[in-house]
Amino acid sequence: MINPNHRHRRAVITALAVSLPFAFLAPAGASTAANTAPGQQAAAPLPSGHLNLGAADQPETRTVTSLAPGLTRTAITRGTPNTDFSWTAEVALPSTSPDPDAPTSALSTQAQAQMVADKLTAAGVTARVEHVQSPQLADAGGDLGYRVRAGAFPTKADGADTVARIKATGFASSVIYTGWDGDEGSSENSRGPWNLQVLTVDPKEYRGQLTSSFGPNLEDRETTSQLSAAAGALAAVNGGFFTMDPKAGAPGDPAGAAVRDGKILSEPVGDRPSLVIGGKNESSIERLHWHGSVTAPGQAGELPLDGIDRVPGLIRNCGGSGDNPTSLPMHDTTCTHADEIVEFTPEFGPSTPAGTGTEVILDAQGRVTAVNHSRGASVPAGGKTLQAIGADADTLASLADVGSHLKIDADLLNSNDKALKTGAGTDVVNGGPMLVENGALNVTPKRDGMVHPNDSNSFYYGWVHKRNPRTIVGQDAQGRTLIVTADGRQTASLGLSIKEAADVARSLGMVNAMNLDGGGSTTMVQGGTVVNSPSDATGERPVGDALLLLPGKKD
Repeated sequence: MINPNHRHRRAVITALAVSLPFAFLAPAGASTAANTAPGQQAAAPLPSGHLNLGAADQPETRTVTSLAPGLTRTAITRGTPNTDFSWTAEVALPSTSPDPDAPTSALSTQAQAQMVADKLTAAGVTARVEHVQSPQLADAGGDLGYRVRAGAFPTKADGADTVARIKATGFASSVIYTGWDGDEGSSENSRGPWNLQVLTVDPKEYRGQLTSSFGPNLEDRETTSQLSAAAGALAAVNGGFFTMDPKAGAPGDPAGAAVRDGKILSEPVGDRPSLVIGGKNESSIERLHWHGSVTAPGQAGELPLDGIDRVPGLIRNCGGSGDNPTSLPMHDTTCTHADEIVEFTPEFGPSTPAGTGTEVILDAQGRVTAVNHSRGASVPAGGKTLQAIGADADTLASLADVGSHLKIDADLLNSNDKALKTGAGTDVVNGGPMLVENGALNVTPKRDGMVHPNDSNSFYYGWVHKRNPRTIVGQDAQGRTLIVTADGRQTASLGLSIKEAADVARSLGMVNAMNLDGGGSTTMVQGGTVVNSPSDATGERPVGDALLLLPGKKD
């Protein structure tokens, strides 16, 4: 348990920016936590540069706190308020599609944007057309299109009248802060400010445990603070993507790969990157894809197992074989599949999703104890159930006889089609896109589903291009795990575009890095206290899972 009288060691670093490759953390063998017990004063790691974020000449301050030997938290503030930023009214542009029900978009063609701007100007609202060019990434970016904006206001409230006049002309609009733009060239010239938190875990020295938690069950959500407190963690950070809307599945359910203590609890989205945690506080980033099957010994053929611990027919973020409208990853989209078989474990929750179809109950030995012709049951301790819908319902029912055995194979396969070896202490947390690979930027939003076809780049504009709160995880060349939160959606902290997130990861020394769930989910907790500034107006967001740093026996 955490000692309430534990006093954390602090050191403040003020770094004048220089144009050098940079890893601010102490080199291997020189960690401040290595030879100093928590509570004692220690020299701070010497910085050798600064974050690759914004204009190079900005001030940057760091405060390092030792939580345990081999575990530190570094608070980074960079930049100063930029008087060039303002609030402005952004206009939702009508689609150029002939479909009258096509949704509006943040971006459009130059001709369409100019037409809207001209209509607004004629109605007395002086509007401007802006060309949006995004930094080129490994598989996306470049020319995104054109947006329409009006006005420049010192506060958000000051833009309300302009928004009302825009709406009176028949266009939707909202007030946004120009400091949140991620336009090509904006990062190099921005003055900030930014606020980041960095947890550094050295597996050679840390005697606690780097692990993950989803709480009492998968289908419910808890805040990162709640998950941290329940485990008595020294620190915690929000984890992977998850289902929020009941219409998209079970809220809290991982929307991507998940393994807890060696047990697979959710299938991947396509081959998106995942954080793999080993039993010795080591971690790696691996692209994992899925193979699952159900067979009856002595019978020919096998049935495909489509997933684990999710509502059959609903696939959040898509990425599965036969999904509609796409079998490719498609972020924040719920695909459907009429014919599916899904495995359920006791970790899912008190009962499995109810509905039409077939549910087969299996005991710990894989023996069929019941074949139900509707869905919704309790999973027996140590056992499993299989739910099937559509055409697969009758097929599964015909394969399963009470007293017979079914064999379930579920594997997370790496890029070499080899099954991920899992054991006690192995955890997997989903995320994406990839940010850094083998020491180089390799940002892959298209491959990982953040490029939506036929939406005029609007999803990409809001999710990838613009600055948002971000959570990042990766490893440095010394094998340490770094977990980063960057506050955003605030004038006092701009957030990061995905390109900036990759730049930050690399300038922190990460040789491999990926994006975790961000936005309102981005949260870091230390000793029961939230140490960053979550962006949701309602406060800390309940999430699907969290990364935890548990104390060792003497911490």
